[in-house]
Amino acid sequence: MSLRITLHTTARILRQLRHDRRTVALLIVVPALLLALLYFMYDGSGGTFDRIALIMLGIFPFVIMFLVTSIAMLRERTTGTLERLLTTPLGKLDLLFGYGLAFGLAAAVQGAVATAAAYWLLGLETTGHAGLVVLIAVINAVLGVALGLLCSAFARTEFQAVQFLPVVVVPQVLLCGLFVSRAQMAGWLEAISNVLPLTYAVDALVEVGRHSEATTAMWRDLVIVAGAAVVALVLAAATLRRRTP
Repeated sequence: MSLRITLHTTARILRQLRHDRRTVALLIVVPALLLALLYFMYDGSGGTFDRIALIMLGIFPFVIMFLVTSIAMLRERTTGTLERLLTTPLGKLDLLFGYGLAFGLAAAVQGAVATAAAYWLLGLETTGHAGLVVLIAVINAVLGVALGLLCSAFARTEFQAVQFLPVVVVPQVLLCGLFVSRAQMAGWLEAISNVLPLTYAVDALVEVGRHSEATTAMWRDLVIVAGAAVVALVLAAATLRRRTP
């Protein structure tokens, strides 16, 4: 793995992303619009909106980045672009970490825009600092990128890539504690939720909502999420194929 090649790959992906206006709109505009929808759904119930919106600031980047990345990588395989790239000194880890860095930067913009809209336009109130929310959103987005890259290795078409969404993403959303407290779940469901990385991202956001300063528990949860993202990227490199038959 070469830092120079990884950064070059990051720049290439960002250039491609810049010219794809629909994807840019999906990454930057859609999360803010969905938060506005939540605001009007819970109009008059500020406490409920604060709790749900804070968690969704972490979930939206995870879901969107998973979807965009899995399709983008599959497209590079099916068009033969990946096969040509891998005939150069570019390594698989260079490519995948380049993807993670590029979409992580996009996630930073996405998180900043969505968080600004939530706090300044929609009146979101949390005990912790908004900057911590953006940090968690970015790490969560990188997790989504890593899992998207991993799952794309097992898909042959874009439709198959999308099919991984209800298999990999939806169970994590259902079991992360957003709808039902994990302590109130059946024991076997709680055990499953304890090994899902999105659970720890949500726990970190809850810590920001409750405490004015970053807590040890929040940093521990973030390290777990970041570690899961790195493991997923390494596994994606191990399973990545040059092209789709």
